[in-house]
Amino acid sequence: MEKELRDKIIALVKSEVVPAVGCTEPIAVALCVCKAVELLGSVPERIDVLLSANILKNAMGVGIPGTGMIGLPIAVALGALIGKSEYELEVLKDVDDEAVAKGKAFIDEGRIRIGLKKGIEEKLYIEALVSKGGETATAVISGCHTSFVLLKRGGETVFEQAAAANCEEGEEEGWLTLEKVYEFATTAPLSEMEFIRKAKELNESAAQASLAGNYGHTLGKTLSRPLGKGIFGDTIFSHIISSTACACDARMAGAPIPVMSNSGSGNQGICATLPVVKFAEENHNTDEELIRALMLSHLTAIYIKQSLGKLSALCGCVVASTGSACGLTYLMGGDYVQVTYAVKNMVANLTGMICDGAKPSCALKLASGVSTAVLSAMLAVQHNCVSSVEGIIEDDVDKSIHNLTKIGKDAMDETDRCVLDIMTSKEKK
Repeated sequence: MEKELRDKIIALVKSEVVPAVGCTEPIAVALCVCKAVELLGSVPERIDVLLSANILKNAMGVGIPGTGMIGLPIAVALGALIGKSEYELEVLKDVDDEAVAKGKAFIDEGRIRIGLKKGIEEKLYIEALVSKGGETATAVISGCHTSFVLLKRGGETVFEQAAAANCEEGEEEGWLTLEKVYEFATTAPLSEMEFIRKAKELNESAAQASLAGNYGHTLGKTLSRPLGKGIFGDTIFSHIISSTACACDARMAGAPIPVMSNSGSGNQGICATLPVVKFAEENHNTDEELIRALMLSHLTAIYIKQSLGKLSALCGCVVASTGSACGLTYLMGGDYVQVTYAVKNMVANLTGMICDGAKPSCALKLASGVSTAVLSAMLAVQHNCVSSVEGIIEDDVDKSIHNLTKIGKDAMDETDRCVLDIMTSKEKK
């Protein structure tokens, strides 16, 4: 592979695989508010936030790191009070008890208004308007969790750009294929991929830290206890599921623990990382094989998200666990053909899993995704693959992937609206 293309792929991965503290949707809202406050130059008297339906859906039921609280109001308040925009998706990493107390007071004073932005097609859209006295400032994020497209101070536009300028959806179609993903991951100089090791370090630490508390529904911890071992055994399979679920348990409950995200999602980063790490460790793969498998997993997830979009009605664990299935197949000794088999097996199984927002029970969905990844990889290395006469699978693996993303992006739009309606109606009761 030519260096120019390798450099392009490396830049893509480095932009999409980044550290994050807390669920990326409320954290992105906090980042947007923070930027608007920085433009204003002082703590605002009022904050108005308008969000796309998908952002609202993913921010309603998730814990905010270091606060012991759930939902958007505290994220908005802390973004205004202690956020630093240069931290990007770690914007709230300086939170402490004093800041939380001030944030609660800010909420109680009725300074925050949060609503749905109507009349937009963009699924990832955040608009923050802050005001004090006669002064106002506005910040808008669109397309990507950290992509500012509009900054205004009063009536003056400070910065403006098209929404797709820093997003994978804005890339030209077809420049990346699964075959190119595999070629890069398995042949590029190891030194060019060494940075992906940070995903292992962060996400493995998050899983381990989760065992020290009782986060979320404690799925990962339950699987590691005698009850879990008695049912699932003390196996590579159970360790993969437990480790992945542990990290998700902690993250969704709002533990102040950084994880390495993928395509704007910490859960996707966890799902693309930990199955590969645990299998490589217990299968005694070499360090080089681990790094290449991690790159294959993360880059596959990024490739799929290019046509799916950052947010959709399709659960992101479907995408990320498809990436981990590829990494697992490679670690089991599979070649490119067998990797394509693993992808087809995944698409045949998990297509249609809905996203009903970020929340503690996401750990259950990640467990379903990674368990399917193990099964898909095991079948693939034995040359067993769902055929093109079955369902949405085609002989061409890239067409199979795009069938998956077409369903997730287009066909499930009505599902998305129905899910949001159910969630918001429930909140009103």
